[in-house]
Amino acid sequence: MRFPRSFFMRDALSVAEDLLGHYLVRQTERGRIVAKIVETEAYCGVTDKGCHTFGGRRTERTEAMFLPGGHAYIYMIYGMNFCLNVVSAPKDDPQAVLIRAVEPVKGLDLIRSNRKGIVKETDLTNGPGKLAKALLLDKSLNGCDLVSGKELFLEKNPDLGDFSIVSTARINIDYAGEFKDKPWRKYIEGNRFVSKV
Repeated sequence: MRFPRSFFMRDALSVAEDLLGHYLVRQTERGRIVAKIVETEAYCGVTDKGCHTFGGRRTERTEAMFLPGGHAYIYMIYGMNFCLNVVSAPKDDPQAVLIRAVEPVKGLDLIRSNRKGIVKETDLTNGPGKLAKALLLDKSLNGCDLVSGKELFLEKNPDLGDFSIVSTARINIDYAGEFKDKPWRKYIEGNRFVSKV
């Protein structure tokens, strides 16, 4: 069961919290990978000094953030790791939710083959660059539709259950001034795949 477009047409903080516990699905040539979202970070658009679109910056890199909510914004950091963001809010209100960590649900064998040499299960997907490698995410998927797409999309978890959400400061945004300490990182308390407690 996929989310409707309306789910994503909200502010990044709401979407960041409400995505927790639901599924990120990647269909590859070798099979299907399903992973539960356990950690997110909200980037709240033109007023957020931690956001790529702060001040209304619009570049080739950030163009996907200006799409309507429910699209993917994928970029490279440190020249080696890709990061997956879920665009939120209406068109031209460039907010997004970084998917920081996921817990494998199906396709663990595929994830392991994509992360050769990684022994500890939690190290396969407990960080944005790690999960991108595990799910074969790269710039070719930038801008893809996460509502109707076939290669990468989001699904509701019908057995969500109860869990506690921790809100804390986002990671590695020391440049963001007074915004670096905003409690806009969300994660499922006690989940072993969370990148940093």
